Amino acid sequence: MAAFDLEEQEQLSQIKGWWEENGKLVTTLAVAAALASVGWQGWNWYRGKQGAEASALYTSVQQAAGEKNAQKAREAAGLLIDKYSGTPYADLAALLSAKVQSDAGDLKNARVPLAWAAEKANDPALRNIARLRLATVLFDDKAYDEALAQLQAPTDGELAARFADLKGDILVAQGKQAEARVAYKAAVDALSTAVKAESSTLREIAQAKLDAIGGAQ
Repeated sequence: MAAFDLEEQEQLSQIKGWWEENGKLVTTLAVAAALASVGWQGWNWYRGKQGAEASALYTSVQQAAGEKNAQKAREAAGLLIDKYSGTPYADLAALLSAKVQSDAGDLKNARVPLAWAAEKANDPALRNIARLRLATVLFDDKAYDEALAQLQAPTDGELAARFADLKGDILVAQGKQAEARVAYKAAVDALSTAVKAESSTLREIAQAKLDAIGGAQ
């Protein structure tokens, strides 16, 4: 028994020595791990709270759109973008609010959410859609140069054809027929292998516009 006690005491002494040497590090790591766990849980809670609040505001934008209430849609979307710009709901709210403003004939207020989405939307695809819609609103508002500026960056696929088609429309409005022909031709070419009915229709429309100004030269 005495031998066991001596062995046990020796082990305890070794543990004590190790702890005196490494105890602070172990405690620091343990505290850091605990804080990381609490922080992660807190971040998840915060993100969940943010998502729920953003979703509620987006529902308000949808309701306002259904009621064709431009002011209510504008205010709800503005609050959503201001407080929850990092959520997908902000992107969608910007596009929806802009449509409500445009449908109400308020092109000035339609520009604001589209300009934000064109530059800062979280989804690159939505940024391109926002640029196309912003260019359309600017074209309708006869801000031709500003509209063309939104159509300069290249896009892929069918969206590229829509960009080119709108560019042609703007150039025709400016009396730049030769440049418009190039744009319409680009739209037609981009849709030359189109399969979807909608794409084929867009190609026919672009071709008709091209023919109307003298065809490709």
